Amino acid sequence: MSSLPGAADEMWHKARRTLMLRTRLRQGWTRSRSSLIPIAQASAAAGVAYLVARYVLGHEQPFFAPVAAWVLLGFTAQRDVRRVSEMAVGVAVGVAMGDLIVHLIGSGWWQLSLVLFISAVAARFIDRGALLVTQAGVQAIIVVGLPSVSGGPLGRWTDALTGGAVALLVVLLTPGDTRRRPRALAERSVTELAETLETLARGLRSRDRDDVGAALVRGRASEPVLAEWQEAARGARELAQISVGRVYRAELARLESQAVLVDRTMRSIRVLIRRAAPVIERGHDVDPVAELVEGFAAGVHELASAVGSGGDGARSREVLSAVAARIDPRTVGEGDWQVQSLVMLLRSPVVDTLEAAGATPGEAREALPEL
Repeated sequence: MSSLPGAADEMWHKARRTLMLRTRLRQGWTRSRSSLIPIAQASAAAGVAYLVARYVLGHEQPFFAPVAAWVLLGFTAQRDVRRVSEMAVGVAVGVAMGDLIVHLIGSGWWQLSLVLFISAVAARFIDRGALLVTQAGVQAIIVVGLPSVSGGPLGRWTDALTGGAVALLVVLLTPGDTRRRPRALAERSVTELAETLETLARGLRSRDRDDVGAALVRGRASEPVLAEWQEAARGARELAQISVGRVYRAELARLESQAVLVDRTMRSIRVLIRRAAPVIERGHDVDPVAELVEGFAAGVHELASAVGSGGDGARSREVLSAVAARIDPRTVGEGDWQVQSLVMLLRSPVVDTLEAAGATPGEAREALPEL
């Protein structure tokens, strides 16, 4: 009999690891799926750059052509002409400096230091962009470190130019919607929040410690996708300032703000979950709280649909406002201060979510009953 608690703990830890693994796998699949087209484009561009350098320019080992195309395009859909141009110039400068110096004075440790210094200074002179300087230095190091190939003293430079030209052509011919990736990440992140709330509500209804613990695990596991959403929204908004996608600046700014609010909501929910665990273990009546959490989850699901499609969130505000109006510790959990403490912990995340759904801070606070 003494081994039962240990066995139960082992089962709990195993279930927790399984849930964490499933969440990570689902998030990984989402990332991979959203990157399939950009990766295919970059892979094809690298192949085309190699083909042009090898069979049009006649270079037997056109290493830098596919490298330049792949590095410039990367594996994300957030491609901007200015950013790719900046990196292309950096690659060209680094390869040109490296090729020229190796041709004149050979290769070695001091030649590497010299070419790196000259490439970085030249890149800084051309433009202030950090990417340009970084790429110039990296390509210069590779040129000095690799043995020379056919194509003449500037053969590798022309390969780099070929790869850069192919990459720029891809960017120009396949303009992406800068909203696509932030929207997809937003929908995934908000859905994670809704499913965390549903798991918590189920645990409260059944007084099941494992379900409440699973909700906490799920909330913690959502941190990477929430961080990725914030980063993607911020990057897309910055790119939209100088790209053809600037007409989307308002929505991208809203997505960035929503990312911050949803992250704050998730943190508040994790606090609620940790507080709920001892309350249900002591046998308190938490059914009214479970009902509020279920309504909250329904409103968050509506918000997930809105952010994924670029909607205004009106339906989500309607559902969340109805839930907010019932979050009153004077009526929910009356006479039981521990249940009332859970009700109090619900108020802040509901306000944050209402703001994420488009309510002003004043409107969100006014949706709650006065204390």
